[in-house]
Amino acid sequence: MSKQLLHTVIFVLFCTLHATAQRKPLRFRTTWAIYLSDSLPRPDVLKLLDSSLVVRDGGNNKFPVVSFDFTYEQKEPYLNDTTNQVGFYTEVTGDSFKDNKLSELWRKHLKETLQKGDVLLFNNIVIRYTGDKLYRAPELKIIVR
Repeated sequence: MSKQLLHTVIFVLFCTLHATAQRKPLRFRTTWAIYLSDSLPRPDVLKLLDSSLVVRDGGNNKFPVVSFDFTYEQKEPYLNDTTNQVGFYTEVTGDSFKDNKLSELWRKHLKETLQKGDVLLFNNIVIRYTGDKLYRAPELKIIVR
């Protein structure tokens, strides 16, 4: 009787551990062309503007991007009237996209205005996993050097 109880306890414990091991959270990585979040020179960022966001899992499988939010942080200098010193303020603009890359309007705007110190943030990236499952992928932050 005690032997059977011991076998049952071991079996239940093994099944629980096996089920827990199978429920590992999915690991995704987001890239813009081939770049992860990074600080990149302005000429490299300008070349990337026509590129798509790419999301891969740990097995290097690619998943289609359904939508994402984009935020552009632009540093602008101004002259402080009180101290007569130059200061900087941050202007933040952004948009939501139902595609895997920036729209033509945004690409054109960034080609004209992109400067050192600006930040491009891609977040709320939604991908289509197997079937009808949608998952959120990690954000991507590019700082212009």
